[in-house]
Amino acid sequence: MLKLDCKNTDYRIIGEKHGLNLDEEFNNYSERISDIIRSLNQRKDKPGENLQWMNLGYNEETVWYVKEFASMVEGRFENILVLGIGGSALGGLAVTEALLKPYWNFLTDEQRNNLPRIFFLDNIDPDSINGLLEVLDLKKTLVNVITKSGDTAETMSQFMVLKDLMEKTLGDDYRRNIIATTDKKMGILRQLADQEGYKIFYVPDDIGGRFSVFSSIGLVPFALVGLDIDKILQGIKDIDLELKNTDIRQNIAAQYALVHYLMDTQKGKKTTVLMPYSSRLKYIPDWYVQLISESLGKRLNRNGENVNTGLTPLKALGATDQHTQLQLFNEGPNDKVITFIRVNNFDTNLEIPKIFEYTGVGYLGGKTINDLMNAEADSTKVSLADNQRPTLTLSIEKIDEYHIAQLLYMLEVQTAIIGELYNINAFDQPGVEQVKNYIYALMGRAGYDGSVNHLQEIIGV
Repeated sequence: MLKLDCKNTDYRIIGEKHGLNLDEEFNNYSERISDIIRSLNQRKDKPGENLQWMNLGYNEETVWYVKEFASMVEGRFENILVLGIGGSALGGLAVTEALLKPYWNFLTDEQRNNLPRIFFLDNIDPDSINGLLEVLDLKKTLVNVITKSGDTAETMSQFMVLKDLMEKTLGDDYRRNIIATTDKKMGILRQLADQEGYKIFYVPDDIGGRFSVFSSIGLVPFALVGLDIDKILQGIKDIDLELKNTDIRQNIAAQYALVHYLMDTQKGKKTTVLMPYSSRLKYIPDWYVQLISESLGKRLNRNGENVNTGLTPLKALGATDQHTQLQLFNEGPNDKVITFIRVNNFDTNLEIPKIFEYTGVGYLGGKTINDLMNAEADSTKVSLADNQRPTLTLSIEKIDEYHIAQLLYMLEVQTAIIGELYNINAFDQPGVEQVKNYIYALMGRAGYDGSVNHLQEIIGV
């Protein structure tokens, strides 16, 4: 199971000015944490609570449909192209990068077991889009367009470009190369999919994009490239039992949440850094940045009071960012809580040859790259403790479907718990919706004329 080590946030390690008395705080917040966990689990089935993501590990029906579709199209496509932005892409990108063989898209068909390559278009940069379209054979590409609302401007503009090209290239058969993942009842994409005859997968109600990685948004691309989605669900179900425990000393999501909340409210540490020591996990911090930013960055609390609360997430990668950000982490403002993700067992070992023994690097010979990675992580952890910088360590046994699912689900649950501690709604995003409305106005969408005057005043449009 996933393990959490909190001791380097304790005052006995990093001093009273920057550390917490964990034993005392766990006792102080024991009842409140218990109430929060109980409340979240009681509310998860209620419409409008936006907690349906807590049930995704038990969604056997969706898994069955996804696996059936993946079996039907097996061998038909060389490429999967995912169109999406934010929660429609970040989770899929993080998980596939972690679980597929490194450099998956560069491997031969035989090395990929004849499974397709996978690409994510998660931005609207014209050079990137045109560059990818120049190298993809659209006749051999399955396009998965993902937008729950059905009218996300960035995703739908991508889709309009792709649909036009595919129709010109494939003729009437282009519909067989498109699947839509969207809302079950409403939205432009839902309407277009019905009219055009695309295969449709539905995103359940009451699930925000940043909590949707284990819905059809993530499961469809995972299954298409051969990942074991049964193991993903099993990982979630197993850790969900642990995270239902109302005893904070037995619940790592509650511990993780409380440490961050107290470091912010008591010690002024408003920045949370996620730093995996594995290149395969390098996109999980990107997913985490959205999860924390959109969930916790809120102007109002549940009482309508102006609080402007939230944590600022940063991403880092060990050991790479020891040579870019560690100077700041060690000697800059002591306003961060850094979480390391450690992998107990890498899939492979790599020995360093015993050469250059007559030089200053000869000591490395006979060791392994695995040894060096672990030494880098341990040294960084101790160095930060020496400088009274709080750190947490999350350890996973290995990088596979079961353990990656547990890691992401735990981070979702702890985000919900922090939101309750702040007394905010962690599941809306009013600051994002405002920007969307301005985009609609700038691009001439009907019904948004009222924003045009304001835009003209600010930027002279």
